[in-house]
Amino acid sequence: MAREKVLLIEDEKDIQELVRYNLTRDGFEVSTAFSAEEGIETAATWKPDMILLDLMLPGMDGLEACRVLKHGEQTSAIPVIMVTAKGEESDIVLGLEIGADDYIVKPFSPKVLVARVRRSLRRAREDTEGGEGAPIEQQDIYIHPGRREVRAGEESISLTFTEFNILLFLARRPGWVFTRTQIVDAVKGDDYHVTDRAVDVHILGLRKKLGDHGDVIETVRGVGYRFKE
Repeated sequence: MAREKVLLIEDEKDIQELVRYNLTRDGFEVSTAFSAEEGIETAATWKPDMILLDLMLPGMDGLEACRVLKHGEQTSAIPVIMVTAKGEESDIVLGLEIGADDYIVKPFSPKVLVARVRRSLRRAREDTEGGEGAPIEQQDIYIHPGRREVRAGEESISLTFTEFNILLFLARRPGWVFTRTQIVDAVKGDDYHVTDRAVDVHILGLRKKLGDHGDVIETVRGVGYRFKE
């Protein structure tokens, strides 16, 4: 069985070596890049299963690199974990808004990093293999879990990895109200630390992309969100 491939975009050599050592020891094939530009080129040609992306990079920064990756035809579906030394809500929210799927704050435990990578890869693999079940049709919205395909009316909608998971989670239980914490736990795992604001950002992005169908996701004031029944 082929080893899963992880691309690390990180300009600090010591951190590169630490991450490479731990991921390789855990059975991953690892490639590295010192800049965003080099990483984007490598991602398009090497086609990794996962990208670890430092936010503080020389030249093009990590947020802009994430934006490019998530809009690239060859790279848009690759899960991205942001690695940030800041730990500031604004950086995390912006990264999630433009398509990152998870984040980890420096300094981090190598064991935690490996666990995050494994979890994100597992979720991506389950979705690709159709692990979430049969297609869903609700409120003129069509969702195919295996193909990660969404249509609103006759229009095909392109969603980030996390946006798709949130929409699928809500649509499978129309009328049910979920708190932001429940949404995070369902699509990321209960050890994923994220702010309420980040969930709101994803919901806002979903509504914008769904256009005239955006009102299928309803806000329940003081509680959370639901898919219109």
